[in-house]
Amino acid sequence: MVSTDSLTRQAGESYDRLEKDVTSVKNDIAALTEQITDALNKFAGAAKGRARHGYKQARANVDSTVDDISERSGAMMDAAQDAVGSIEETLEDVITQRPLVTVGLALGLGFLIGLTWRR
Repeated sequence: MVSTDSLTRQAGESYDRLEKDVTSVKNDIAALTEQITDALNKFAGAAKGRARHGYKQARANVDSTVDDISERSGAMMDAAQDAVGSIEETLEDVITQRPLVTVGLALGLGFLIGLTWRR
């Protein structure tokens, strides 16, 4: 038969093995937790870097677009001022060359505007 001491010793050995296994599992979980934390920190750092880079690039694109629009609007204003100057010169030439026709045209336009305004 099996003695009580033998059973106690076997139970003690089983308990020691179980305790070692539990400790090993705890250590493995701690190591895994540390690895996951490191991976998440690296991922967060990379995402932060990409977000900063994207923001800087978008900001540069906006600045470039604003500068381009500013240059184009300046060029359009210059062209409009040149066109107005050209029209003004042309009108002055027509008025000095044909003053009676100009007065007749102005009277006719005034009359037409007056007729449409009445209605």
